[in-house]
Amino acid sequence: MDLPVIENAPAKSGGCSTGSCGSTASQMDGMPDDIRARVQDHPCYSEDAHHYFARMHVAVAPACNIQCHYCNRKYDCANESRPGVVSELLTPAQAVKKTLAVAATIPQMTVLGIAGPGDPLANPERTFETFRELAQKAPDIKLCVSTNGLSLPDHVEELAKHNIDHVTITINCVDPDVGAKIYPWIFWQNRRIHGREAAAILIERQQQGLEMLVAKGILVKVNSVLIPGVNDEHLKEVSKIVKAKGAFLHNVMPLIAEAEHGTFYGVMGQRSPNPAELKNLQDACEGDMNMMRHCRQCRADAVGLLGEDRGDEFTMDKIDAMDIDYEAAMAVRAEFRARATAELEAKREHKKNAAHAPQSPQAQVVQFMPRPQKPAQESAPAGRQVLMAVAAKGGLVAVHFGHAREFLVYEASANGVKFVGHRKADAYCGGDDTCGDAESTLDRTIKALQGCEVVLCSKIGYEPWGNLEAAGIQPNGEHAMEPIEEAVAAVWNEMLAAGKLAAAPAANKVA
Repeated sequence: MDLPVIENAPAKSGGCSTGSCGSTASQMDGMPDDIRARVQDHPCYSEDAHHYFARMHVAVAPACNIQCHYCNRKYDCANESRPGVVSELLTPAQAVKKTLAVAATIPQMTVLGIAGPGDPLANPERTFETFRELAQKAPDIKLCVSTNGLSLPDHVEELAKHNIDHVTITINCVDPDVGAKIYPWIFWQNRRIHGREAAAILIERQQQGLEMLVAKGILVKVNSVLIPGVNDEHLKEVSKIVKAKGAFLHNVMPLIAEAEHGTFYGVMGQRSPNPAELKNLQDACEGDMNMMRHCRQCRADAVGLLGEDRGDEFTMDKIDAMDIDYEAAMAVRAEFRARATAELEAKREHKKNAAHAPQSPQAQVVQFMPRPQKPAQESAPAGRQVLMAVAAKGGLVAVHFGHAREFLVYEASANGVKFVGHRKADAYCGGDDTCGDAESTLDRTIKALQGCEVVLCSKIGYEPWGNLEAAGIQPNGEHAMEPIEEAVAAVWNEMLAAGKLAAAPAANKVA
């Protein structure tokens, strides 16, 4: 078996150098060294590592013990699993078989999580049987679990026993009055409880579980769904409290509330946050908490690198037909991991050294630290912040604009380049009767890029180029196959030199 190509090579000298993925402010900043060492190669927690390592989820947990207004269990639970549906509900034995097949086929796969489609700890027998088997048969794979937290305190000892050192809790509020607007009921101690009482019980159990996990040395990430008009301002308080209790990372995710999903919020017309609202809240929370910004809200049976899903390759009928040499595959996995880890370490060391190295005035422009040309008291701002969208693959500007299914968004300024999120691009028309009445794919993509002033891609056609320019977004295909952070740095400096960064940007014209 050939080793997969690692596309995200160490950054070249002279590029933007600090932080993660070229950023001056990374979700790893401020973490204690012992925690950073535990998560820096985890694709769900590290902005760097998700270009190198893959994850998979196994759908063994069908039942749920709470109801959320953003969830319809005909589909994946929005706790971790929107958009999409679970293709196959697995038994623990099937989950183990599938995990081994994926591990043998995709050496990058290093993390296995159970996130649904219900709640793993509302299905403890199925969840822990899966973990027990995998701990024996695939000890090189990290095991994770995601939960709403209602049953969490009852299972902390079992989680610790199985060496599960990463747990995600979805905490949308710490105020029962807010919770009553999100959770219509919980099933607790053999009865269904509604309204504020239900929310109060859930919040208490979540906080208790968080404290117990931290006391055991288990790392806790908190997910929160941003619901405009319900918990948007309140999430700042959530972030402060969970940090104070020992959570190491906070992931604020946008509500997904399309009516076709059949959720209460979708049917009732509750809107999702726009990208600016999501970024502003993440920025507001960041002073109190390390923020995760590269989450893809993966489905409960996702397989592959973040931003891709290879689940269709690993249905049980296809796995049953596979002829796998597991011993040889494990050797390939070990070799790949050693090589990928070495490249990641080289990249991080390069950034660290570049960040502390003395720079010439010319190099400082590239590093986004231009020297003032006037005395300090007369100095003008070095240049405002600019949002840029990138059609990327493997850490490079490597995707044709028309082929992009998502765009990574970076904020560039005089202080550096910072990854701030991603925007999904609509798929092409599926051929149903509604397509003729819908907006064009290009119009929807331009709307998704609202607030971005530049879009970087490997290539772009004449029609989208003109439409983007008309919408106030400048296409740029001049940095194909360059590392993202270097390309964003170069474009920002070009804008600075051209005098385009003194005034506030014109608003995008959205179709």
